[in-house]
Amino acid sequence: MADHDAPRTALTAGDSSEEMQALHGSPDTAAIDADENDLGATFELPGSDLLDEELIVAVVPMMADEFRCTRCFLVRHRSQQATAGHELCRDCS
Repeated sequence: MADHDAPRTALTAGDSSEEMQALHGSPDTAAIDADENDLGATFELPGSDLLDEELIVAVVPMMADEFRCTRCFLVRHRSQQATAGHELCRDCS
């Protein structure tokens, strides 16, 4: 068990490479033997069971009392317009 409150030992220029490896461990001890292509095989995205379903969305044309904000491109009611003559909503102004 490691004492996390103990002071760390600092490496000096005179330390041998064996002492350095003993302090830091060998670089191949933490190597993972896994293929990059196999990592995604077990991971499943949420909602992936809905990929084969067809989505039906009704598209409604923009009404006369609406405008499209030139910054966020959302369609808003004219009451949300920041200033008359400028096509910016209150959130973007």
